[in-house]
Amino acid sequence: MPEAAQIRVQVNEVIVPITVTDDKGRFVSNLDAKDFQIFEDGKEQRIAYFNRERNQPVVVGFLLDLSNSSRLHWKNFQESAKELVWNLLEDERAGKYSGFLVTYGNDAELAVNTTNDSGRITDRIQKLKPGGGAALYDAIYLACTQHKLVHGEPIEPRRVLVIIGDGGDNSSKHTLDQVLEIAQRNLVTIYAMSTAAYGFQNTAAGNLTRLAEETGGRVVYPLENVYSEISGYLSTPSDDGNYAIGVGTGGYASAVAKNMFNAIVNVAGEVTTQYILRYTPANTDSPKQFRNIKVEVKTLANVKLRYRKGYYPYAP
Repeated sequence: MPEAAQIRVQVNEVIVPITVTDDKGRFVSNLDAKDFQIFEDGKEQRIAYFNRERNQPVVVGFLLDLSNSSRLHWKNFQESAKELVWNLLEDERAGKYSGFLVTYGNDAELAVNTTNDSGRITDRIQKLKPGGGAALYDAIYLACTQHKLVHGEPIEPRRVLVIIGDGGDNSSKHTLDQVLEIAQRNLVTIYAMSTAAYGFQNTAAGNLTRLAEETGGRVVYPLENVYSEISGYLSTPSDDGNYAIGVGTGGYASAVAKNMFNAIVNVAGEVTTQYILRYTPANTDSPKQFRNIKVEVKTLANVKLRYRKGYYPYAP
């Protein structure tokens, strides 16, 4: 395996990927630069670059949870991870998108270094088996700092991480705050597909939410509403209580498969359907370590925007 590079970012130009959805969650994809305003610490910035074309170059780090908590639905998430890799690295995106694989159980490992070949990543995923602890934070740190660089990172192509796990961590040397800072310093956007099983309390869900929201991504929960569209859920009494279908049945498997497919579509849609704004900070003499970003669409009401909450302008 090629030696991984140590990534360091000195921010002279700030990249802000933005997702815009309407009140029904549908992507709004017909806006222009004049529709946006961007502020840094309350001061409006001049937009130097704007792009709304689909399939802009991206380096995607796939982070796959191999801990014991993934066992229950491992096959489903194993197949979903492969499908997501194929979805993002193949077809019309070939050559523009590249990816790498980081796995984490008791330890984090760069399992496949940066490549345009989706087969290298999916073949490795197929051979994996879960077991052990969860070093999620170490995996994020590794993904942000130790992979083969693509020319132009982090501006073009930009950097994205997709976590497939439940957000739990019991084995890392790093903390949530530390890896959130390193992600923000490296201009990384984090998405997550939660593996938390239906009916199980997931106290770590807030970790995924914080990682995603503060870097401009989102979390999808394919197992959260497995029963929501099934006739009988909380309405028709049955021998099994309010659950109309049972784990291991064809109905349950079909519902899980549908939700997994929707989760893949949602994550891929977020990554590939974004506006990209860039600006050079007007106040380069500010001593502030962390600078806050705010984006507004001045021409539309009732839209939701997802974007990074801020950045660190200097290397630590």
